[in-house]
Amino acid sequence: MTEHTTHSGAVAGAEPEGPPPSLWRNRDFLVFWAGEAFSLYGTQVTNLALPLTAVLVFEVGAEQLGLLRFAQLVPFLGLALVFGVWVDRIRKRPVMLGANLARMVLIGLVPVLYHFDLLTLPLLYALALGVGVASVLFDVSWMSYVPVLVKDRRSLLEANTKLNATLSSADIAGPGVAGTLVSAFSAPFAMTANAFTYAASVLSLIAIRTPEPTPKAPRSRRHLRAELAEGLRWVFGNRWLRAIGLVGCSCNFLLTMVQSLFLLYAVRDRELSAAAVGFIMGAAAVGGLLGALVSGMVVRRLSVGTTYRVSVSIIFLGPLLIPAAAGPRWLVVVLFVASFFMEYFGSSVSNVLIVSLRQTITPQHLMGRMTAAMRMLLYGGGALGGPVGGLLAAVAGLHGALWIAGLISAVMLIPIILSPVGKLRDMPTGPEDSMVTSR
Repeated sequence: MTEHTTHSGAVAGAEPEGPPPSLWRNRDFLVFWAGEAFSLYGTQVTNLALPLTAVLVFEVGAEQLGLLRFAQLVPFLGLALVFGVWVDRIRKRPVMLGANLARMVLIGLVPVLYHFDLLTLPLLYALALGVGVASVLFDVSWMSYVPVLVKDRRSLLEANTKLNATLSSADIAGPGVAGTLVSAFSAPFAMTANAFTYAASVLSLIAIRTPEPTPKAPRSRRHLRAELAEGLRWVFGNRWLRAIGLVGCSCNFLLTMVQSLFLLYAVRDRELSAAAVGFIMGAAAVGGLLGALVSGMVVRRLSVGTTYRVSVSIIFLGPLLIPAAAGPRWLVVVLFVASFFMEYFGSSVSNVLIVSLRQTITPQHLMGRMTAAMRMLLYGGGALGGPVGGLLAAVAGLHGALWIAGLISAVMLIPIILSPVGKLRDMPTGPEDSMVTSR
């Protein structure tokens, strides 16, 4: 039996008749979505409060702050692939429940230890590392779990649009709320809110009714090394996934570097308060919500490839505005907001597109390992960005390091323009498309 492709790379064949079913009628997806919304809003509080705990309570420098970010993200580099193999063997929801219970406890320990004067910087690193391990488990699982709730793969774009819109709204509200909580109650106590949101997420996962099929038992004994190799071959052997992973790794490396340096630069060099930093991040995150709202329309009008090139290019151009910001304080704040607005907008549009493409072209039995390999690349890059940024700041100063990061980021436009993802006209219709067009 032979197959042929259309101009978009899609296999010409029978497709489901009629439009895909609306997810507004999918009760369990809506429950999952609500739980994710709670946890995402809470996570935004910790994203600001955790590094501010290190800065305001322990008065850390750029190198130590970079190490804190490294502790949060390094589990993705070391454990994502192994967890991906494991997740492909079992049902995902119990793993997600355990991961969020662990994050609830670990985040909740920060204010408790601080209250009893038991919190130390090494202990803060250890808690951040534990949260990172639990985050690996959850992230590797949830992207593989969404196709269980969304049976029609044509609805995955809608599902990821909704989830990304929630992330963007959390990006808007979260930093402002976090800044207010930090100012009112101190950075450690602000994280109490995140512990409660993880509890809400756990309850939502318990409420889901859709049965999750147990993965088929293997015909022969499984070997970890062979399954790891199979997942890596799938990702690096597919030209679209390979390009997405390598560009994403570079993106997270540079953005994590910029964000770690920015926090110190804003608080110490520019003398901005925690509330002002929260306002900047919250105002900038409007770009993420805007990107989530228009992503579907943009893909339909511009094509998949053009949308990818434009949205990812916007992300990489944003960091240049931070070191370039000069003049009166209001103008500096406006340029800071503009920089992160570009990052949020570009990330929101590209994430909807990229996650939908990954889920569409990957067979279900490889979904966990594909997600794990991607998480290893993306968050592994982010894990290295923090300490490298700290070393750069030690050599060139905060302002000089931000200029270096911004210029390297702009150079990334070259591989984006050459990426094979940028040549896609339409979204593939399933795994078979990828197998045909990647040969």
